[in-house]
Amino acid sequence: MRLKLPGLLFWGVAANALAASHLVVEQAWIRAAPPGVTMLAGYATLKNAGDAPVVINGASSVDFGDVSLHESFSENGVERMRPLGDLTIAPNASVVFAPGGKHFMLMDGKRELRVGDAVKIHIVTKSGPGADAEFRVRDTAP
Repeated sequence: MRLKLPGLLFWGVAANALAASHLVVEQAWIRAAPPGVTMLAGYATLKNAGDAPVVINGASSVDFGDVSLHESFSENGVERMRPLGDLTIAPNASVVFAPGGKHFMLMDGKRELRVGDAVKIHIVTKSGPGADAEFRVRDTAP
């Protein structure tokens, strides 16, 4: 019997990469806004169900010209916002994106969104396929 070593090596590496990190997106939603608003915010819980850290470094959606990760914070009594940069989620840990904190900044909407509409957002990771999530437009958090 002849072993096909390159094939075995490929499958071994692929299996390790898939087992290493697994990004799960839960309770994804976008806050409803009046018609004509060009900037919205999206929220979700991001979980790393894998056994290696996941580094999130962006997001995109065909429904928006730009999707970025931001964080709101208070400084000397003034509410401010800043880009998150790379966000690392440890194995079996979660990061919550919620009003008043971390959020997806959704800019330059391509269509009017109403309560109940769904938007697909792709979350980009430094390694691996990232994750696609359906964000529902809502008046209040789920």
